[in-house]
Amino acid sequence: MKTLDRRTVISGTLVAAGAYGAISLSGLFNDANARPGGTFKINRTPEEWKRRLGPARYRILRQAGTERAYSSPLNKEKRKGVFACAGCNLAVYGSDAKYDSGTGWPSFWKPIAPDRIGTSRDLKIGYPRTEVHCARCGGHLGHIFNDGPRPTGKRHCLNGLALKFIPA
Repeated sequence: MKTLDRRTVISGTLVAAGAYGAISLSGLFNDANARPGGTFKINRTPEEWKRRLGPARYRILRQAGTERAYSSPLNKEKRKGVFACAGCNLAVYGSDAKYDSGTGWPSFWKPIAPDRIGTSRDLKIGYPRTEVHCARCGGHLGHIFNDGPRPTGKRHCLNGLALKFIPA
């Protein structure tokens, strides 16, 4: 068996770190119009999105960012109504499916209808997750996990900045 010298270990580590960085950063600075599934019904240039959304919402919706846990006022929203995509106002989640997951982000166990959202595989942090985005404009909403309540067993963990609450 061949022994590894220090140079081999260091170069292997650098190659692995570079590959991880490429996976982690892939898509981070791309507009969501390039998401899997192609173009959407509502398409705008990055400049138009920036003007419409402002910097914080642009980072979340168009660059797949994440807000700080427990920072959204929507965590405490208990009224009846709908939660719409902040990018295009498409109603994506109903208050009847909202629950307190204890994670610090608004969480739902199902969308209003399956055709209101799209999903794609997200490898940005080194392991696969299911990203959820608005079906109409492609805006990044958050992620779906398999640790939610019945009947779906899903937790749609969303960024509050990606949503607008519309009371009933």
